[in-house]
Amino acid sequence: MNKFLQRWTVFAGLIVFWQLAGMAADDPFFPPPSDIVTAAWEWWVLEPQNVTEHILPSIGRLLSGWAIASVIGVALGVLLGRSDRAMDYAGPLLVFLRSIPPPALVPVFLLLFRGGTSMQLATIIFGVIWPVLLNSVDGARSVDVTKVDTSAVFRIPRHQWVLGVVLPAASPKIFAGLRVSLSLSLVLMVISELVGTDNGIGSQLMQAQREFDYTRMWAGIVLLGVLGYGLNTVLLAVERRALAWQPRSRDEQHA
Repeated sequence: MNKFLQRWTVFAGLIVFWQLAGMAADDPFFPPPSDIVTAAWEWWVLEPQNVTEHILPSIGRLLSGWAIASVIGVALGVLLGRSDRAMDYAGPLLVFLRSIPPPALVPVFLLLFRGGTSMQLATIIFGVIWPVLLNSVDGARSVDVTKVDTSAVFRIPRHQWVLGVVLPAASPKIFAGLRVSLSLSLVLMVISELVGTDNGIGSQLMQAQREFDYTRMWAGIVLLGVLGYGLNTVLLAVERRALAWQPRSRDEQHA
């Protein structure tokens, strides 16, 4: 209980300060949290069609793009990580591609897919695949030499060796890449919805800004923060369960 209070004391203090400052300033660009909560309640609860038309499609695009990028990134990363020759050939190309800002390719994806879900998924996948891919490469390279030699002595089949030796050894770094990519997918989901679509959280943020409805705009921003926190919490729970076999430090055990 004390740990919980310590974690949320600073956050609660900032909310109280924001509320008092917002009421004192009376600035339409920075409304107090009470007004934002009221706008969120009216926007998302009293008008439930907004949930099905905007929130759920956004979450679907986010999770779909992240899942596709994760599968491709882990598979390709493990393959490249266990082959020095393949990495020598593919390394420069990977560095070049990951250096391209994903938002810069939105016009290209608009031209190729003419907007819609396909364009949004392409933007998310291209942007979030790199943390997963590069962390999977590092994880696959970090397999203990003793395990590799033991597997060779016992002539373990290739697929069993990958599933039973390489992936467990690389899983800590893979999950680190998954956490980073999940945060990026939320950002790219919003960016991809600013153009080429009329639904989604990003499009609603743009519409609120155009209508000078800044309270509703802030309600959308808060919604993104809550969504990101919830997804990260779920992924951390999955990671702790999947990596329960690994020894953890005292701080991690009490986290």
